[in-house]
Amino acid sequence: MRRYLRMGEWVLQIGDHLRSFLALIGQLTLNLGRLARAPHEGPWRDLSGHLYRIGATSLPITALVGFLIGVVLAYLTSQQLRQFGADAYIVDILGVSLVRELGPMLAAILIAGRSGSAITAQIGVMRVTDELDAMRVMGISHTYRLVMPRAMALAIAMPLISGWTTVAGLLGGMVAADLSLGISPIFFLNALPNAVSVGNLVLGMSKSVVFGVLIALIGCHFGLRVQPNTQSLGQGTTAAVVTAITVVILVDALFAVLFSQVGM
Repeated sequence: MRRYLRMGEWVLQIGDHLRSFLALIGQLTLNLGRLARAPHEGPWRDLSGHLYRIGATSLPITALVGFLIGVVLAYLTSQQLRQFGADAYIVDILGVSLVRELGPMLAAILIAGRSGSAITAQIGVMRVTDELDAMRVMGISHTYRLVMPRAMALAIAMPLISGWTTVAGLLGGMVAADLSLGISPIFFLNALPNAVSVGNLVLGMSKSVVFGVLIALIGCHFGLRVQPNTQSLGQGTTAAVVTAITVVILVDALFAVLFSQVGM
């Protein structure tokens, strides 16, 4: 009996989170309409600050991870291709896998762990210190001043970070292909445009925009639900990171099924 009660409580909690998340999406849509009607009143300074903290400061770690993933993928692939004398196809494998899937996915997971947790912690601390209540008393919308700038910043920064990670991964794969298969960087660069179509690039960038918005909304959602105590702040930050990474993987799988014929 206790097991069923626990399961029912779990289902109710998920339903409550989904309802609040949908309400947050609706409020964000209304705020974007308000911004379009009065752009001079928009929180542009907050947007620029988030762009710098989320985008510029994450370039070193995303480049390092992308480069290493490219090296590992190239080395593992080269061992199999060498058995069949299909060394040249490593360009196709690296190009499609990094541009279409691994680049956007790696960037989204890194940003979810790095910036998603920061968003939840920032808003959660504002709850602990009663800053959110002060904003409500002053008539300042939480979603307009806190959620919307972060969602816009991640929507802009994620495609750029994804492209940066993909380029680093291709660079690592090119170095590994030269060392393991003797494929020169000139051949790699000349064959890459023919191996990767524009559709793959557009799909990868489009996914990144969706990933960015979802990561921002999930981080803000759990931040706004933090209770005024330190234990709730830690639990909310952990839940935000785990949920964001899980949702990114699920959405990526959905994109892979729906757009399986794009760029192929």
